[in-house]
Amino acid sequence: MRIRLLASLQLALATTSAEAVQVTSAGTPPAGLADSLATWYALGINAHHLCAGLWVVGRDHRRTADAVVADDIKRFPAFRWEDDFRFSLDQATRTATVTDPRVGSRSARYTGDQGCSILPAGATDVFFEPVAVTPALPDPGTQDWPMGDRNAKGVIPSLNPAALESALDWAFNDAGLRRPQYTRGIVAIHQGKIIAERYAPGFGPSTPQISWSMGKSIAATLIGVLIQDGRLTLDQPAPVPEWQGAKDPRRAVRIRDLLRMSSGLDFDNFGLDPANSYSAANEHFRIYFDAIHVAAHAVHQPLRYEPGTVWRYRNSDPLTLMYLARRALEAKGENFLTFPQRRLFDRLGMRSMVLETDAWGNFIITGYDYGSSRDWARLGLLYLQDGVWQGERLLPERWVEFVTTSAPGDPSKGYGGLFWLNRGGAMGRLPEDAYWAAGYMGQRTLIIPSRDLVVVRQGPSPGGDGAYLEELVTRILEAMGPARP
Repeated sequence: MRIRLLASLQLALATTSAEAVQVTSAGTPPAGLADSLATWYALGINAHHLCAGLWVVGRDHRRTADAVVADDIKRFPAFRWEDDFRFSLDQATRTATVTDPRVGSRSARYTGDQGCSILPAGATDVFFEPVAVTPALPDPGTQDWPMGDRNAKGVIPSLNPAALESALDWAFNDAGLRRPQYTRGIVAIHQGKIIAERYAPGFGPSTPQISWSMGKSIAATLIGVLIQDGRLTLDQPAPVPEWQGAKDPRRAVRIRDLLRMSSGLDFDNFGLDPANSYSAANEHFRIYFDAIHVAAHAVHQPLRYEPGTVWRYRNSDPLTLMYLARRALEAKGENFLTFPQRRLFDRLGMRSMVLETDAWGNFIITGYDYGSSRDWARLGLLYLQDGVWQGERLLPERWVEFVTTSAPGDPSKGYGGLFWLNRGGAMGRLPEDAYWAAGYMGQRTLIIPSRDLVVVRQGPSPGGDGAYLEELVTRILEAMGPARP
């Protein structure tokens, strides 16, 4: 039954998203690939990365396509780029195709403000109408920080500027590190101002960079906005139509459980490595290399554990939350694709964010999201300020307390409400109240309320090196001087 379920989810399509998700045909891999499915799936993630590296991050045509392959894909074994792979670009449709002569081709298409979507086999376009997502904000040079970029940097007498520069020198010196980190952007905020900032060549304060699972913390924030707006409540049973049968145990899953990755849904996570990951059974990572309807993939899972009792890092829970957000918005005639910019990013001065979708217009917010280092710093500031922005409460009272409280089913005390926590001492040299949005390959937005500090680090670290981040933040804290009593 489990195998049949996985096969049917591969064919997922949806009706309008305000209705229950239906499972119908959407295109399958070519027949005869039983021995080559891993390569087929690898072609998908590589087509996506090439497409996004060119048209989301904003690089040029073939001259830099080679650089995208070399810098963002080929040097990382997890992406399984093979010597036989070839790529082609269709500039008219902004489609990137990666081909293996033995297996075939996979394509990803750039749709504009919804980024790049991996296309199902045989498809040449997505199955939704892309919409423009234009920030309703003036030029950032005309507004003061944090709504804009003017006067962003501050002179704080208690800081040691030379020590801060030394910390950045250390962070960007790959030759002097245990292993290279390929850092592309660092921003540190103290007392509301930028106290340290640096970028790798070709990147800058407004460059959207892949943020991977830091997007889960965006998902938490968007749910917080909907709760503040009265659209959802924290303790209500999740209103997923597919779970409402009289004897369906998933009726007990609450919004709170989904935010804590404690739904109990049966959703396997085999990690992302070249040997074991590229299979339909790797449900957690499959959304990054296959062309499936991610909402159907999440909500059509059976229950494995009693809701709220076991913490497991699974994409099913934030994807289900975004399905619920879409239903809540579209039921009122509101556009789901513009909602994050309109209700969150515009209010924080965030102009760079791109939340990519699958081919049916569902946010893959658990990993395919892009934003600049400064924009992630703005989100960190919102949390540092307890969900209040320029005098307006954007997130509910005690929301920050909720997301920074350990999930009951996590004995390590290391995870809260779609944020990672230092409650259990994961970073022993940092204060216990530190918490962070975290993404694959070392993407971090770290918040330390007791030190009034936000640190953002972006770039494709080959191992997501936690020791590197801990050392960086420790050096910044030392440059700030001792904590005030």
